[in-house]
Amino acid sequence: MRNLFRAFLAAVCLAGCSGADPSDNLVSSVDPKIGSGGHGHVFVGANVPFGMVQLGPTSIPQTWDWCSGYHDSDSTVIGFSHTHLSGTGIGDLFDITVMPVVGTDLTYARGSENDPESGLWSYADRSREIARPGYYSVPLTRYGINAELTATNRVGMHRYTFPESDEAGIVIDLLNGGCWDGPVETQIEQVSDNAVQGYRFSKGWADDQKIYFYAEFSRPFKDLNIHSIDYQPFYAKADFDTKEGEQIVMKVAISPVSIEGAKANMQAELPGWDFDAVAQEAEKAWNNELGKIRIETANEDIRKIFYTALYHTMIAPSTFCDIDGAYRGADGQSHADPGHITHTTFSLWDTYRAAMPLYSIFQPERYTDFINTMLAIYKEQGKLPVWHLHGCETNCMVGNPGIPPVADAIIKGFDGIDYELAFEAMKASALRPDRGQDHRMKYGYLPNDLFNESVAYDLEYALADGALANAAKALGKEEDHQYFQNRSRSYRQLYDPQLRFIRGKDSKGEFRKDYSPFHSSHRADDYCEGNGWQYTWLVPHDLEGLMECFGSKEAFIEKLDSLFIVPSIIEGEEVSPDISGLIGQYAHGNEPSHHILYFYTMAGQPWKTAEKVREVLKTLYSTSPDGLSGNEDVGQMSAWYILSALGFYQVEPGSDRYWFGSPLIDGAEICTGRDKDGAEITFRITAENNSPENIYIQSITLNGEEYRKGYIEHKDIVRGGDLILKMGPEPAK
Repeated sequence: MRNLFRAFLAAVCLAGCSGADPSDNLVSSVDPKIGSGGHGHVFVGANVPFGMVQLGPTSIPQTWDWCSGYHDSDSTVIGFSHTHLSGTGIGDLFDITVMPVVGTDLTYARGSENDPESGLWSYADRSREIARPGYYSVPLTRYGINAELTATNRVGMHRYTFPESDEAGIVIDLLNGGCWDGPVETQIEQVSDNAVQGYRFSKGWADDQKIYFYAEFSRPFKDLNIHSIDYQPFYAKADFDTKEGEQIVMKVAISPVSIEGAKANMQAELPGWDFDAVAQEAEKAWNNELGKIRIETANEDIRKIFYTALYHTMIAPSTFCDIDGAYRGADGQSHADPGHITHTTFSLWDTYRAAMPLYSIFQPERYTDFINTMLAIYKEQGKLPVWHLHGCETNCMVGNPGIPPVADAIIKGFDGIDYELAFEAMKASALRPDRGQDHRMKYGYLPNDLFNESVAYDLEYALADGALANAAKALGKEEDHQYFQNRSRSYRQLYDPQLRFIRGKDSKGEFRKDYSPFHSSHRADDYCEGNGWQYTWLVPHDLEGLMECFGSKEAFIEKLDSLFIVPSIIEGEEVSPDISGLIGQYAHGNEPSHHILYFYTMAGQPWKTAEKVREVLKTLYSTSPDGLSGNEDVGQMSAWYILSALGFYQVEPGSDRYWFGSPLIDGAEICTGRDKDGAEITFRITAENNSPENIYIQSITLNGEEYRKGYIEHKDIVRGGDLILKMGPEPAK
C-alpha cells in the first residue's frame, strides 16, 4: 500500500509542479480565515502567489489587530483596497480603495461605526462571505450590493451586482489610510467615458511610498465627480443607472513606477472582461504553487492547517515591478529591468528563520530573485534591507536580518547571484557604524546604557556575523572568516555565569541591577519583545559556545529543560502582546524562540525535540480564525509549521543543515525545481508507522542507505531522492 501511495504521489506532484492536473484542487484545503482572528493579522482577500495586488476589504478600525485591514470580529467595510500587509505588527498600504455605493447623500470619509451614515462604509454580511485563494465575495448590507473580487499579479478585478437604481456609483478613495498611512499628494483624472487614472503618494511606515493606477469600467459612467479636500483630489465617484441584478466590472492596475506602467500592466495581464475566467486562472496559479509540496495525512485538520500555512507563505514577498521589469528603487528613482523580478515586503527579522529557508527549497527561482532584489537594495541604499516596504527602508526590528538569507544563498550554492557583490553587501552592512554597531565595535558588545534593546541587537548582530563568517569561509576569505567568527561570539560577554542568563551590561562592564529574567517592557528594555528566559537561547550559530558558557552539555540541557516548566508569567509594564504562545517561558508566538526546540537534537537528545515540536504543532496551531499563537509575520509563523510538519528545521543562519524533529505528516513530495534537461526534481519523505503515539524517529534511510546524522543537508533535498523516517512510540537514544 505504501509503495502504491508513493507512486501515486510522485505522479500528482509532477502534475502539480506543471499545473497539468486541474482536477486536483488543493485550494479546497485552504482556509484564508485561519489567523484572521486573535492576533494573527493575516490578509483576507483575492491575490495570486507573490502578487503585487492584494485586493480585499478594509475595515474602519485602525488599531493593532487590524494591521491587515481585516479582523474576524468586525464586519465593517470602508472599501476594497488593492494593497494590504499580512501578519505584521504595524499597518500600512491600503492603497487605491474602491467602494460601490447607492445614493447621492453620501459623506466622503472613513466614518465611525457609531454613526451608520458618517462615511461610505457598510456592514458586510459575513454569513455569506466567501474567501478562497484568488477569490473573495461578500454582500454589503447598507447598499444591497454583492461584491466579488479576483486578481492577476498587477491588476485587481471587481464585479459588483447592484440593485435597481439611478443613483448607483463606484467610488475611488485615495484618503483612507488614517493613522497608519496618510497621503501627501494625490491625482485622479478622467481618461475616457469608462476610464480614470492617477496616483497616491503617501507617508506612513513606508515613509515615501508612491503608487500609480489605471482603472477601467465595463460600461461608460454617466458622470465622474471628483471630491477634493484642501485642494487635494481624494475621491472620485463614477455614476451609473443600474437594473436589478446588473453587474458592473472594474479593473484597476497598479504600478510603483508610472501611470503608463500601470496601463501597460493591464494591457498585458488583463485586457478582457471575463471575471470568472480570471478567477479560475488565479485558482490555477494557487494550485500550481501549492502543488509543489504534496502531503499524505488522514487528518483533515492537519491538511487544512498545512495548506493554509503554505498559502500564507506566498502572499509576500510581493512583486514590485511592472510587466517590463521597471521598478522604483530604494534610492527613490525608477530603474529599468535588472534581469530579475523585483520584490518588496521583506520582513526579514521574522522570515530569515524559516520562511526564507523554506523558499530556498520549493521556490528556488524566486529565492534567487529575492536575493538579487536585496542586493539591488544594497546598491541603492548602502546596506542590505532590514524591513523593506514599497521601496522604503523602515529599519524596523533589530540586528542585521538581511545577512542570513544572502549567506544562505552562497553556502547552498545558488546560481544566478553575484557572490562577490553578495559578500560585499553583507560585509558593508555588518561594518556600518549605525543602529548601535559603532558601540558594539568599540566595546566588543552593545552596552545597555548607550543603546535601547541592547541585548536583542547584540545577539542578532552576533548571529548575522556567524552567517557572514560561514559565507566568507565558503568563498575562501579566511581573514574575513576569522574576523566575523570572533565578532559572532560577542554574546559571551553578556552571559552572566552567576544567574546563568544572557542579559544587559553597561559600558563599564556592569550587569543591570534589580534583574528579573521574567521582566519585559515594550518601550525600553535590554530585550526586544521578549525577556531573559527567551533571549538566553538566541545563539543558533554557536551552540557549542553557548554550552561552554553553562559549563557543560549537561548543565546546558538542565537549564533548557527548565525553560519549559517555569511559570508562564511576564513581568513589567507595557508588555509586548507578541510574547504569546507560551509553554513555560518558551514563546512560540514570537520569532526569537522558534529555533529553540531543535537545540535538543543538536545536543544529542532528539526525543525531547520530538516531544516539544509535536506539542507545538498540535496545540498552538488550529483551523479556527484564532488559529495562530502570534502574528503570522509575513509567512514566518506558517513556515515554521510547514518545515516542522515535514520533519526538519534550519536552526543555524548561514547554513545548509536542517535538523530533524518529528514529522507530523505521513508522507510528502517536494518539487524542488528542474534539472538541466528541464525534468522536475522530486524529494520524497516517508514517515513509516507515523501516528500520534509514534512520534520518535527510530532510524533514517536516505536513498536506501542508512543515515546517521541528526540533520539533512540542503543539497540532499534539492537534488531529489527518498528520505524514510521510521517512527516509534519510544525514544531511540
